[in-house]
Amino acid sequence: MDPRTPGGGATSPPTSSALRLLLGCWFSKVRAGRSPVSNRGAGSCAVDMESTLTGITLKGSAELVAEFFSFGINNILYQRGIYPPETFTRVTHYDMPLYVTTDPKLKNYLTNVVGQLKDWLVDCTVQKLVIVIISLETNEVLERWQFDIQCDKTAKESRNSCPREKSIKAIQKEIQIIIRQITATVTFLPVLETDCAFDLLIYTDKDMEVPEKWEESGPQLIAKSEQVLLRSFDTAIHKVSSVVTFKRVDSV
Repeated sequence: MDPRTPGGGATSPPTSSALRLLLGCWFSKVRAGRSPVSNRGAGSCAVDMESTLTGITLKGSAELVAEFFSFGINNILYQRGIYPPETFTRVTHYDMPLYVTTDPKLKNYLTNVVGQLKDWLVDCTVQKLVIVIISLETNEVLERWQFDIQCDKTAKESRNSCPREKSIKAIQKEIQIIIRQITATVTFLPVLETDCAFDLLIYTDKDMEVPEKWEESGPQLIAKSEQVLLRSFDTAIHKVSSVVTFKRVDSV
């Protein structure tokens, strides 16, 4: 698989490509993120009306997963202090409080990335999404939030078949548990004592054409790291498993 990114690094695995959306670093007060130009509007995805209370379609599954990443990325950036807290607003979703950015450039960037991700989810060509947190002072990778995505490609082959038997409510309950875990990570992750930037990498099938404004990237791994496995969720079409890897703080 290949990482697709709106931004580069070491050699990618032979079976996939890591992509990132092109645009350089830009700053929000003392924090920074890499942001692309987007002509999409801001906001989260609406769940496909073809999905029902008791079943899920391929398109509906893709929208649920994309929506999770929209809220998940926002909350990681908020919880880890990559942007000032005053640039976020509190909303309620999944029956819980969440934080989403109000920064216009960051909103456009995330909407662009999540929109492209949703297309790849429908095509069943995406394998993982990675959020990389980088020290602005040393350019060292400090944290790596990896979300592995398994796609049941038989759903793509039979798009006109009946919805899979799993309710939207059950899926959103599983997502709620992961979001709560992300929020709880601040209790054990090392404090980020330097100003940081972030990169988003999306790994896709190797033979897929690279979209305009995206480039291939390396995996941006962490030397001397520790990791914590987080929960997964399964729509019956897409399964998302998560792990956070962080730079080990050696004891004195």
